[in-house]
Amino acid sequence: MLHRKRLRHLALGLLLGCLLPSLASADQTLRIGYQKSSTLLTLLKARGTLEQRLQAEGIRVSWHEFPSGLPLLEALNLGNIDLSADVADTVPVFTQAAGAKLTYFAREAPSPSAQAILVPADSPLKTLADLKGKRVAVTKAAGSHYLLIQALAKAGLGFKDITPAYLIPADGRAAFENGKVDAWVTWDPYVASAQRQQNARILADGSELASYQRYYLAGSDYAKAHPEVLQQVYQALREIGAWTKANPAAAARVLGPLWGNLDSATVQQANGRRSYDVQPVQLDNLGEQQRIADAFYREGLLPKPVDARAVTVFEPHAAD
Repeated sequence: MLHRKRLRHLALGLLLGCLLPSLASADQTLRIGYQKSSTLLTLLKARGTLEQRLQAEGIRVSWHEFPSGLPLLEALNLGNIDLSADVADTVPVFTQAAGAKLTYFAREAPSPSAQAILVPADSPLKTLADLKGKRVAVTKAAGSHYLLIQALAKAGLGFKDITPAYLIPADGRAAFENGKVDAWVTWDPYVASAQRQQNARILADGSELASYQRYYLAGSDYAKAHPEVLQQVYQALREIGAWTKANPAAAARVLGPLWGNLDSATVQQANGRRSYDVQPVQLDNLGEQQRIADAFYREGLLPKPVDARAVTVFEPHAAD
């Protein structure tokens, strides 16, 4: 009898051993970090698209909003989230310098006019050279930060020639509205909103200065363990990107309330400057990443040189 009990316990243990992996997978949660400018994932969130695609595999989705890209990738590096919505091309450079283990899994093709240096409509500033001696609001490590570096260089200036005010977008907007800064460097939809609501004037955008690509990243451990999830997210991003460009008014109706009740015209103006063309990331595409890293290092904003190609890249397969 004792022998039979042992056999039953062994059989039960083997059965549980077979069941536990499937039970674990059924209890998985994909934790996604995003910010207000994360258009495509915001649309997927509003539609419940990823929840629908992943529920068959027993995977839930949780969403976590961040004020800008740098804290978003810091959370990713710490393992507090699994996947990051699009961040400006500058942000991975900073996290790479900090030793983060992140994997690029998608990118949006360049959108240089989707970020800009703004000044009040009646500002005496007419050229980039006029920024000398001025107080300029910018979000540290954001794509707008690199745009400002490039714009100053084009005018023969450096950061020593201005007084930078490192502010997240909401605080940058408040400082700009209240006249606390002379210029504000930011990205859409903040650019379009400031243009339409505060009559802000564009002193310069990213054209011929900064191409402004946006990258989607995952924690490297998560990417290695769950390539099938990254594939699903990648394909959903491609589809919603194409839909957004083909249906600007419909996209604006969804995004407007989520972007602080922006009117349809403002949202469409912002989206018109974004490519939303989601593509795979290839090491050969990271040339501007290296120029960004070199520029930040020269400015003393990175503690050490960064090899932009020393990263892990996820290669999605073509849809069936």
